[in-house]
Amino acid sequence: MKGTDVLLGLQWGDEGKGKVVDVLTPSYDVIARFQGGPNAGHTLEFNDIKHVLHTIPSGIFRKNTMNLIGNGVVIDPVIFKKEIDSLKGFGIDVSRLLLISKKAHLILPTHRILDAASEQAKGKKKIGSTLKGIGPTYMDKTGRNGLRIGDLYTANFQDRYDALVEKHKSMLTRFDFEYDLDQYEKDWFDAIESLKEIPAVDSEHYINNAIKAGKKVLAEGAQGTMLDIDFGSYPFVTSSNTITAGTCTGLGIAPNRINDVIGIFKAYCTRVGSGPFPTELHDDTGEEMRQEGQEFGATTGRPRRCGWIDLPALKYAIMINGVTKLSMMKADVLSIFDTIKVCTHYTYQGETIDYLPYDIEDESLMPVYKEIPGWKGIDLTGLTDVAEIPANLNNYIEFLEHELETPITIVSVGPNRKQTIIRDKVLN
Repeated sequence: MKGTDVLLGLQWGDEGKGKVVDVLTPSYDVIARFQGGPNAGHTLEFNDIKHVLHTIPSGIFRKNTMNLIGNGVVIDPVIFKKEIDSLKGFGIDVSRLLLISKKAHLILPTHRILDAASEQAKGKKKIGSTLKGIGPTYMDKTGRNGLRIGDLYTANFQDRYDALVEKHKSMLTRFDFEYDLDQYEKDWFDAIESLKEIPAVDSEHYINNAIKAGKKVLAEGAQGTMLDIDFGSYPFVTSSNTITAGTCTGLGIAPNRINDVIGIFKAYCTRVGSGPFPTELHDDTGEEMRQEGQEFGATTGRPRRCGWIDLPALKYAIMINGVTKLSMMKADVLSIFDTIKVCTHYTYQGETIDYLPYDIEDESLMPVYKEIPGWKGIDLTGLTDVAEIPANLNNYIEFLEHELETPITIVSVGPNRKQTIIRDKVLN
């Protein structure tokens, strides 16, 4: 019996997961999203066209692979409909290639309004929400009164919808926040009809039957490890478990069915929204990194905060995820620098440490850097083979492998799916 490989981000999201899933998909029969919602933005580029997916798994562009939205995902029908319509415009037979779990939760219009009202009320203490209603939806899920995809097919769905909306309206009276629900609701109910065109399945049975039949499954995570509700930089985190354990709860896969865990990281670091970021650069170097890497959110368009790679944080992410293989993204962006800096330790409360402490917002925490010669001026975007990798980039890769004690099997040298160098027989 074959099992499931897991692919997830090791930093604060935006690592390039969509591209790697797209590259790896021909080796898999099923691609399954296990958590998150339309706050995710997975960018894929091929045939000179950029595609951004928010809810739909990144294997949707490969015609021989089934894609599953798992029970751990929360779905906004309006955003979902826009994704479907866009894919249809490229000739993708979505209803044949996509399945939705009946247990996936629905994002209601009032969830989005609550999200915006709550974030506004926080003022300077806002967490940097994407305002997509993700948090309030997960709150209703754990509060045991959320609505799920399967509920759409029940006789009393409208009554249950109305009851939940009334609860939300009562909550909104606590905020000084104006809203117009009527237009939101019209678009939402129109989009529900499009959502019903996609087969809804008992996903836990589907995925386990696929594994039992010997099919290869790749579980796709959203956001990143440092945004995990339990292990991320709380409270500046998302509302779901973004780590490997989320695969089990978000798809119904047993832990002993997990094989390889593929961790994705950028050759540097970025973060969107509020929250601690030990290696953040507030100078011209950070701005150069942002412009060269086009670091603007795929979902929100917000400028990403940029900084050097953080090894204590990466080691932490590798540890709690059980990562077996690494994929390094955006190596080409660092071609503008003479010297690359790597955070190898922190100074923290008078000590030098090499691990992630409880409070990374502590003002005493400062990164300790090691400088490594860069490959300035060398255009990596045309590289197609391991033998073409310049010596200083090879040194950087090997240094990271040694420090992280995990092989880097994929190196991305550009946004296109062709700009990918395989350093190991990962596609077997």
